[in-house]
Amino acid sequence: MKILFRSIVAAAFAALSLPAFALDASVGSSALPSASVLSAKLMPDREGIVSWRTLASVESVIQGGKVLPRFRQSVLDLDRQQVKVQGFILALDTALAQRHFLVTAVPPHCPYCLPAGPDAIVEVYAKKPVRYGPEAVVLPASSRSSETTRRVCSTN
Repeated sequence: MKILFRSIVAAAFAALSLPAFALDASVGSSALPSASVLSAKLMPDREGIVSWRTLASVESVIQGGKVLPRFRQSVLDLDRQQVKVQGFILALDTALAQRHFLVTAVPPHCPYCLPAGPDAIVEVYAKKPVRYGPEAVVLPASSRSSETTRRVCSTN
């Protein structure tokens, strides 16, 4: 019983001290690569495929009490264009083939966990179901930005 209690106390102490390590400023931003940098190592840039570095050209802005994306012109130029994207399918339901799913810059570490932030995820509505697996896919796409995105970006 003493061993179990000591293990629980040690685990609780470790859990309480982890946030202090997570906020350690000495680590610096270079310790963890962004998803777009990591994806370039997993899936090198290919001719005719929009890179994740381009797709990640976005920043968050606060407008009207909401956090909205502001895309760089290189992303806005893709609006209503036929493009190809490569990435890893993240299923939104349990079917073997998906019509509505996410494509991510890095592979998910579990079937229902987002592996990256919003700058490394593309929402897809497919005309035909797409089978998914653990490997990267290349998908043809017709790029469409939302009306909200066009309004926010056109005001700057």
